[in-house]
Amino acid sequence: MLIVHVHVHVKPESVDAFRAASLENARSSIQEPGIARFDVIQQQDDPTRFVLVEVYRTPDDPARHKETDHYQTWRDTVADMMAEPRSSVKYDNIFPDDAGWG
Repeated sequence: MLIVHVHVHVKPESVDAFRAASLENARSSIQEPGIARFDVIQQQDDPTRFVLVEVYRTPDDPARHKETDHYQTWRDTVADMMAEPRSSVKYDNIFPDDAGWG
């Protein structure tokens, strides 16, 4: 399993539109066979900050995800909504093991 946390800082006027676009992307993303989980979380004390928690089954699945129409639509839709470029951090799964996911 590969876990990616994508950190996004959104312009205040774009919070609702970013949230809607991200939820649409997440709903489509969890239909991909290579995605075990796809969470959209919003910071409580600063609603302009989001983290996308993406859990992939194999190291090749993020590249496959980026080839999908729904990802490319999301990427293009939210590009101008960001207050700064998004960043990501990759993690290895320690616990639970693969048997505990999706």
